Amino acid sequence: SGTGSAGMETCVVNLIEPGDRMLVCQNGVFGGRMADVAGRAGAEVSTIERPFGEVFDPSEVAAAVKEHAPKVVGIVHAETSTGAWQPLEEISQIVHEAGALLLVDCVTSLGGVPVEVDAWGLDAVYSGTQKCLSCPPGLAPVTFSAKAVEAIDNRKSKVASWYLDMTMVRNYWGGERAYHHTAPINMNFGLHEALRMMLEEGLPARHARHMQNHLALKAGLLAMGIEYSVPEGQQLPMLNSVFIPPGVDDAAARRQ
Repeated sequence: SGTGSAGMETCVVNLIEPGDRMLVCQNGVFGGRMADVAGRAGAEVSTIERPFGEVFDPSEVAAAVKEHAPKVVGIVHAETSTGAWQPLEEISQIVHEAGALLLVDCVTSLGGVPVEVDAWGLDAVYSGTQKCLSCPPGLAPVTFSAKAVEAIDNRKSKVASWYLDMTMVRNYWGGERAYHHTAPINMNFGLHEALRMMLEEGLPARHARHMQNHLALKAGLLAMGIEYSVPEGQQLPMLNSVFIPPGVDDAAARRQ
């Protein structure tokens, strides 16, 4: 229950205990917010930074992971403040080879571009309902991998937030069937309807629609002499032509 920032805090405070090391990749407002949340949770926070609008090269993430040996690495899949779109597959492999967990912000990307949580090995992922899910704000979809759940189960201290403590919230569906808090039921119905519409449209068609809208917007802005601040090749499909869905001409999209 809460917006995307509640999802961010949920993932951080459930995985982080005071004194744990967390590495945050910061290339915009929400990477900075993740680092702030981690510090408030008692983490020893290290950051690597890119200018707003740029994405991280896996090699620099690998170097930082080797230097800081974090328990958790946090990164934004689609930086909401700029539209920069971060490839994750190679970074996920780097993080797991180092024995760390990968925490990913998918607030802007979920529903608009591919988010392959299991295939990419993402350990903790959060999003928000008000972006590409096309639903009013008020819920934050969150998921944890088996390794992340194991880390939560093996905590030595209580989760810093009572409201966002997943060890308690999940008892709604566990053997205890324990009440925790009153959820915004109207939002559950709203999300159900939004997901029903997504199912009817299908993800490939939805991704293609975002791409087509991007291309139209970009062409219109260029005609007015306005260019995107994010470098070509580092933007969301709704803002660039990195991912070319079925039905969209690859060559034509990349030319634009």
